[in-house]
Amino acid sequence: MKTNIADVEKQIQMFWAPIFKDELKEQTLLPGLVNKDYQGQIKKGGDTVRVSQIVRPTASRKTIGSGSDVFETTKLETRYIDIKADQRFIAAYEFEDLVDIQSQIGDQNSKVRQSLMEALEIEINNYLYSLVNPSTSNPDHVINGVTDFNAAQLIACRKLAGAAKWPKGQGWYALLDPSYHSDLLSSQTLISSDYTPGESPAISGQITNKRYGFNILEDDSRDTDTGLLFHPDFLHLVTGEPEIKISDLHANKQFGYVMSVNVIGGAKTGIDGDKLHIRVYNT
Repeated sequence: MKTNIADVEKQIQMFWAPIFKDELKEQTLLPGLVNKDYQGQIKKGGDTVRVSQIVRPTASRKTIGSGSDVFETTKLETRYIDIKADQRFIAAYEFEDLVDIQSQIGDQNSKVRQSLMEALEIEINNYLYSLVNPSTSNPDHVINGVTDFNAAQLIACRKLAGAAKWPKGQGWYALLDPSYHSDLLSSQTLISSDYTPGESPAISGQITNKRYGFNILEDDSRDTDTGLLFHPDFLHLVTGEPEIKISDLHANKQFGYVMSVNVIGGAKTGIDGDKLHIRVYNT
């Protein structure tokens, strides 16, 4: 029985698309940790969605019997940002035979799917890092000249986060390159549970060390002596459904097939996001 391109494409889209979407949200570090909540739908490139935040009112205090029977109100105010899905992330392979693609559909550990997934992860991760732009006003959220990221440096970042009133309802994160991460691992007061007891949850497949309010993770995608510490609301990532397309190459006077995976999305610094992240580096 002849293998049909449309049937294979339909099966690949059905089985792989949900896996791609889940893994993009959960398995990567920075893309998996920033805020991904939004209002609206992304169906095509250029669609715009919205992230909103209600401005907190000011409470009052009055002594009973001294005008406490009246109160002041604050008009409901909402701050929002619009995010345009103006980026397309693409990964693709060429195959000699359609059967080679079909054989991958039901494979839970498909090397093809994993490779395409990793390629997308790397590109989205690089895109988000390109948007890192912390505040440089007083206090400066850029710390340079750090050769050894030790406990003192982590405490300095904790002080900055506290002064900027980072919300404590969600976790705070520190993504450190292997060099900075090794610096912390060599600090007995940071790695020993005798000094800093607590849980070590798994995030994106890594066991974290939670110290001074930060979930600390190694990010080997970064250059030597660099670190990013942040609250998830510093950046918002929006993505649509992954689309998988299979075509033959005969129109190009070639025998074979091409399979592509593309995800439409976009990202933008959150409300007061420049004060919700800290960049640390050496040179």
